Amino acid sequence: MKTNTASGNDRPTKDNIALIALGSNQLSVAGDPKDTVLQAMEIIENSEAEILACSKLYTTYAHPSGSGPDFINAAIKISISQCPKQILNFLHRIETRFGRERLVRWGPRTIDLDLLAVDTEIRPDVETYLHWRRLSEIEQAHQAPSELILPHPRLQDRAFVLVPLADVAPEWVHPVLKKSVREMLNALPAEDKKGVRLVE
Repeated sequence: MKTNTASGNDRPTKDNIALIALGSNQLSVAGDPKDTVLQAMEIIENSEAEILACSKLYTTYAHPSGSGPDFINAAIKISISQCPKQILNFLHRIETRFGRERLVRWGPRTIDLDLLAVDTEIRPDVETYLHWRRLSEIEQAHQAPSELILPHPRLQDRAFVLVPLADVAPEWVHPVLKKSVREMLNALPAEDKKGVRLVE
């Protein structure tokens, strides 16, 4: 296990298993979106985490529709001896290396590293999670939480997240919805899943 620098109640007693979504639809210092996603995975593997499983690469339409070029999307399952807040900061540092700027919510981006889940943790609590889970699409576009929400409140709604996630963690069970990744993916409309295409 790698050295842990967390303090207080956030100190993990073992390596955490984290699920992460990766996406890119802009050129970065690494090159095109495909190269950017692959290099981000390499940086994660060579730093503070061990990649346990890596999905195939998929191309998907930008969300919301018409908001930019198609994305390259993927997902990874990692083992890391950090608490959730530290993992999020770790991912943000990698995004900064690729020139990520948060200018427009759901806008084009060089790299997006979303912390989807850490084991079966619910953060900060069920009530707050449900508040963000129940926001309408319009409200989601204009509001962002000031604290880490786990699991990611929209992961169950997005084929571009669930399709690659099913490659790496099909049996992971959502701690609030009590459904596995495979079950959440199967519940999505077929039309949504058709928009997630395997990169040749």
